[in-house]
Amino acid sequence: MPITYSKDGAIATFTIDNGKVNVFTPAMHRELYEALVDFGRDPDIRVGILAGSAGKSFCAGDDIRAPLPGLTPREALEAHLSPHTHEARIGLTRPGWEQDVMRLRRVKPIIGAVDHYCLGQGMIYLLLLTEIRIATPRTQFGFPEIAYGMGGAGAITRLGRHIPQAIAMEMLLLGERIDAEKALSAHLVNRVVPADQLFAEARTIAGKIAAHPAVAVQVELDAYNRAMDMPREQGIDYAGTLFRFQRVAYDVPPAATGFFDGGNGTGGR
Repeated sequence: MPITYSKDGAIATFTIDNGKVNVFTPAMHRELYEALVDFGRDPDIRVGILAGSAGKSFCAGDDIRAPLPGLTPREALEAHLSPHTHEARIGLTRPGWEQDVMRLRRVKPIIGAVDHYCLGQGMIYLLLLTEIRIATPRTQFGFPEIAYGMGGAGAITRLGRHIPQAIAMEMLLLGERIDAEKALSAHLVNRVVPADQLFAEARTIAGKIAAHPAVAVQVELDAYNRAMDMPREQGIDYAGTLFRFQRVAYDVPPAATGFFDGGNGTGGR
């Protein structure tokens, strides 16, 4: 399968493996979606890693050579409103399972391990599916779609929330790539490491996250993402409510310190 999904302890790994530059086919979007659903449901898995296969690109986008069934204007409209409407009759098409991937709610963090090309849909997935990103010095990032008459990646990813607007506009409107050094200075990635250390570094970071109480990590991620679209006071209220739920449910060693039980030694129970 072009998307390999594996588990090792509390860490799951999603590996993109389709040719030299790891392009996505419609079927691969469905495979990724199904893997992400399992990732979210498995109580033993706490964190993920998204990477390209060893030595290859992270992902150079969608495979523009993949044959797709033709749609009439009416069918195209129906597919826009409900992406899977015509699958049973004509097979996978676009829009398709990439829509499900991009809309999937996630409360477990994923580390992006990026090498060589990270372009187009690969870049979209990096921004939407990962919280911490590691790259190699030879990595190149970009949205080349504008040169092919396609726009909208900036809105899909809300790119201006990830990097400064001037750099976002440069990437989106020029369609040119930026290198790892510029990506690091723009805070698109967290760090740049040698290629032979990429996956080990991602594993180290994932291991540190997995060592924390799982509920606390999930609450942090959920509250952060939701509060980004809330007024300040509403965000504080939402996070405060979740924090109080944690005080009630906490059942790991920190509770014994008195921090969660007000010093009464009950462990918050």
